[in-house]
Amino acid sequence: MPLDPVAHLPYADPDEFIRDVTDRIWVDRDIAHIVENYEPDSIVHTSLGTVVGRDGVIEGTTMRIGATPGHIGQAEDVVWEARGDDAFLSSHLVFSADEHLVDGRNVRVRKRTVANCLYRRGRMVEEWVVRDELADCLQLGIDPDEAGRALLFQGYTGSMTEEPPKDVLAVGVSGARPDDYRPECEMVLQFIDEVWSQRRLHKVKEFMARDLFLHTVGDRTVIRPERYQSDLLSLVGAFPDARFAVRDVQTNFAHRYAGLRIAVTWTMHGTYRGTPSFGPLTGKPVTVLGVSQFLIQNGRIVREYRVYDEISLRAQINSTRGDGAEVEVNIY
Repeated sequence: MPLDPVAHLPYADPDEFIRDVTDRIWVDRDIAHIVENYEPDSIVHTSLGTVVGRDGVIEGTTMRIGATPGHIGQAEDVVWEARGDDAFLSSHLVFSADEHLVDGRNVRVRKRTVANCLYRRGRMVEEWVVRDELADCLQLGIDPDEAGRALLFQGYTGSMTEEPPKDVLAVGVSGARPDDYRPECEMVLQFIDEVWSQRRLHKVKEFMARDLFLHTVGDRTVIRPERYQSDLLSLVGAFPDARFAVRDVQTNFAHRYAGLRIAVTWTMHGTYRGTPSFGPLTGKPVTVLGVSQFLIQNGRIVREYRVYDEISLRAQINSTRGDGAEVEVNIY
């Protein structure tokens, strides 16, 4: 079913819509445009919890821009897919390379953010946003543990508290989706289940090209299957019972972005009782919100962009120990 232009007017398509609206708010600093762009009761899920209502988004955006007034992000990819004839779900990968003045010298900070946005008739309804805040810490010389202690994990509400969809290729948390590129989607879901959740790490080579690239948090790039395996182990080592749940999927084929990309919104659920990577073990469960964008060529995964917030994860772990921040901060 073709997408009714009401979904993205006055822009030509959702790709242009997302890139231009983001620039208007975050680059041109027209924060008031959020009033026109978001529904009053819009919901935003972040790594620190859920923001309910447009006013929270306006306040959070104001604080973020105020804290980093020189920040400019640029669209690296927009993976969008229709949700019915008047709505779409976009996965907007944003890259930034800002300069910060630190002790009298300019420090360049590279990082990525992903905002998955559900728009209906041109208005934001629900959003899932994750930022690589670890990249900021590592490049600015900030202790990640201290940064986590300054944040308060406020918890999730709404769809983030519900069980993941049973058949995510039919209906994701954003609603019913078209049955596009099913073989490739099934391959990615099988990869996440077998390699990520079941730890059948030897199967990386069955799903991914030899010359793979993983761009992940901390502004790190990982190459080759063997290093991909090591990186995954470093993530789940602290949570040995970790399992990954897919909450949404969207696909898009565009030559400007090198072909077919499949965006996956996922959560990792595990208990902090493994490697003490984040301070003393707690034996308490955590939930990590993440987004991965996979580039598929010739039936194999050749590249993954993976974004989640390790600093917010530290804040969540701290909250279970009772030694985290006590004052609510901007979670948007």
